[in-house]
Order: sequence, then C-alpha cells, then structure tokens
Amino acid sequence: MAVPGGGGPTVRRILLGSQLRRLRESKGIGREEAGYHIRASESKISRLELGRVSFKKRDIEDLLTLYGVTGDDDRAQVLALVHAANEQGWWQPYSDVLPTWFQPYIGLEESASLIRTYELQFVPGLLQTEGYARAVIAGGNRGASREVIDGRVDVRMNRQKLLTRPDAPRVWAVIDEAALRRPIGGSKVARAQIEHLLDLTDHAQLTLQVVPFAVGSHAADGGAFSILRFPDADMTDVVYLERLSGAVYLDKREDVDRYAIAMNRLSLDSCTPEKTVDVLRTIAAAL
Repeated sequence: MAVPGGGGPTVRRILLGSQLRRLRESKGIGREEAGYHIRASESKISRLELGRVSFKKRDIEDLLTLYGVTGDDDRAQVLALVHAANEQGWWQPYSDVLPTWFQPYIGLEESASLIRTYELQFVPGLLQTEGYARAVIAGGNRGASREVIDGRVDVRMNRQKLLTRPDAPRVWAVIDEAALRRPIGGSKVARAQIEHLLDLTDHAQLTLQVVPFAVGSHAADGGAFSILRFPDADMTDVVYLERLSGAVYLDKREDVDRYAIAMNRLSLDSCTPEKTVDVLRTIAAAL
C-alpha cells in the first residue's frame, strides 16, 4: 500500500483523504456504512475524503480495519501521515484576522511546484512590497482595525518566503498593464513596487509578463485566477478564483483545462519577459 507524501498539512489532508476514498471504493463500501462504522455521518466521511477536516487517529484506525488494512507497516504509514496532516500551518496563529475561505489557499500555495497567476487589478501578492501590500489590504478592508491590517500584511510578507526556499516553486505571473499603472498607495509606493518587479525579473524561478493595453480583449477577460500544480502525482491541479465575499476552488479536469488554455493564450498575447522589462521601466518613469 503506497501512501502519498506531500508538502504542507493542507495537501497532506487532501492526499490522505484521496487514499481513504480509494480504499473504501476498492472494498465496495458506501460512505453511509463507513460513517456508521466510526459513529459518524455520511457527510463526515465525505469531508474526510475531501481533506476538509482534521483526522482523529481512532477514526482512521477503525476505517483501516473496515477496509482490510491490517498489516502493521501499512497502518503505521497511514497513521504517520495522519499526524503530519493534523499539524498546524504557520498561518494558523493569524486565523483570527484571515478569512476562512483564504486559509486553504495558503496551504496549497505552500505545497505547489508551479503557480501560474493572472492579475488585472493588483500586482500578485507573492510579488508585492510591504508598502504596496498595506495599501491594497487597507483599501479593500476599509473600517478594519489596525490589528487586522497588520496581521494580513504579515501573512502576505511571510507567504513570499517560499520564493527563497531551496525547493522554491516556479511562478509564472501575467499582469494586466492597468494594474501596473494604477498608483496604489500613491506614486512613491507604486514606483517602488514597479522597481521591485524589475529586481525580481532576475529571479530564476519567476517568469513575468505584462498584458499591454494594445491587446484589447483577451482570453482572460473574465477576471483574475491562479492555477496551482503539485509535485505529487496523486494531486490534481487546482484553479483558485477569488471574489469579494469568498473564493472558489476548482479541480475538475474540464474546469482546469479551460483555465489552462486561457492562461496559455494569454501568455502568447502578452509581452515577452524581455519586453516586459522595458514596459516596467517605462511605467516606473511615468509614476
């Protein structure tokens, strides 16, 4: 029995849930029967298999017995993953200032091997300066306390640490020209942000492109999105869509394919990474 690895606890929960689902289905056992076996509901089994809740060791031990996993080594592998999946992410201390719908994204981002993102209103969070991030967060959360703003800025800055890890993910960011010309935080902050992007163009793991105004209508007119890919073969790509009041996570193949095609077309329509450097310099001079 092969138990998948994985990066952070969010991905480990998803991988462990998928393993449990495959074990259940291989035995022809329904969710209702599995739920009854651990004194829980069918919906509890569904949440476990989707990796949306933490795992109780006793529940997993009982499910493994039901699914015929009786070997000591096999059970030990799964239970070790249970422990790892229940670990807290570094962002958990900020849970009181972060929207609940955003926290799963941080966990997925931590474990991704490739992050492709398109932004039309702001510079992507992974590439923001602290001053720019503060202006964006404060502008979108008017009336929020200083504590909330500071906490969210801290999280955004901490997220960027993944770019300097030895196993840093590949990041491919496509930014609409309008986002770069919008003087968020004032000219000084906006100029510093563009200069920061220029510095990042030398980053080996980052590809940066700008969608110029001249392109007109394009494949991503529907709005911003990100596509995350993971090193584990058991983990499907995930599309992340953020809204004012929440977020949507898509992992069905047909949905992911549509966004992947849009991103590919958008990349072809955008300035090349080399030309993007010239565009950034022009924008910085105009701010």
